[in-house]
Amino acid sequence: MKLAIHDRKNSFSDRWIDYCKKNNIEYKLVNCYSNDIVNQLSDCNGLMWHWDLNDYKSSLFAKQLTISLEMGGLKVYPSSNTAWHYDDKVGQKYLLEAIHAPLVPSVIFYTKKDAIEWVASATFPKVFKLRGGAGSVNVRLVHNRRIAKKLIKKAFGTGFKSSNKMGDFKDRVLWNFRNKPNLINLMSLIKGLLKLVIKTEKDRLGNIEKGYIYFQDFLPNNDFDSRLIVIGNKCFAVRRHNRKNDFRASGSGVKSYKPELFDEIIIRHAYKISQELGSQSMAYDFIYDNGVAKLVEISYCFVIGEFYDNCPGYWDKELNWHTGPINPQNFIIEDFIHELEKDVKVKY
Repeated sequence: MKLAIHDRKNSFSDRWIDYCKKNNIEYKLVNCYSNDIVNQLSDCNGLMWHWDLNDYKSSLFAKQLTISLEMGGLKVYPSSNTAWHYDDKVGQKYLLEAIHAPLVPSVIFYTKKDAIEWVASATFPKVFKLRGGAGSVNVRLVHNRRIAKKLIKKAFGTGFKSSNKMGDFKDRVLWNFRNKPNLINLMSLIKGLLKLVIKTEKDRLGNIEKGYIYFQDFLPNNDFDSRLIVIGNKCFAVRRHNRKNDFRASGSGVKSYKPELFDEIIIRHAYKISQELGSQSMAYDFIYDNGVAKLVEISYCFVIGEFYDNCPGYWDKELNWHTGPINPQNFIIEDFIHELEKDVKVKY
């Protein structure tokens, strides 16, 4: 058995490669951006590639490559079931509604006329979102009809840049420095300032979001959200507290881990949805509507490092708690190898 790993620094692949070395797992490094990637994988049983929303190039073909390789009999992480809806809130709306997941009520319109008609009878505030973006970037609270109509006009006019550098700087970089003014966050602040004036590939080649408008209901009295991650038979969680004077929790950096903070119902929801989707890994963001758990959005991947490594343990599918170290990337590769081994046994 041989694994193929696309090596991208500061991504899941760092830990996957380390895991293979420590456990004598045969692997090879491949480049998914190469024209001959299919040929590179000819002697491999599975491909692992942590692609994310910060690389505009992967959004051009990662999903298509994954489906193509699966059609050819190769196992892939993330699988098409796991990631076709990644960084796509529009796709997630339809998917979660179709499986009757407890999604926060959401609406989408593809004509300016329909959107304006909806605004006339809608109650506010609402939460406006673009289909892509993480850490609460491209998310804003719409307080009234006037602002909603302004956003609709732009959505069906000039559109919105898919990358919001100023929003990202204010919401994440500047917030982190103010919240914890240490050397690491100071360096991030300096890099963030440079990014505001230096155009990246994504700035030059990224898409303009237009031709649709997406709103979610605003659910008040939520001072935090619950981020649950399910990988195989393990579910671990982080409570992410809101920024000061803000309704958003994602990207705040203020967090709690005690297992008693998390209701049994959201753990059951997370496991049930993962089973229905057939996902290898999935992060779920829950808030509450008068005590009823509601799902905001999902994502197959998440930040690497202490943010999740500091979780004190996990729940299994029977909701038994297991205290112990958390290494999400190792959990992923262990599950993936287990599936490959089962496949090899079937073939022989």
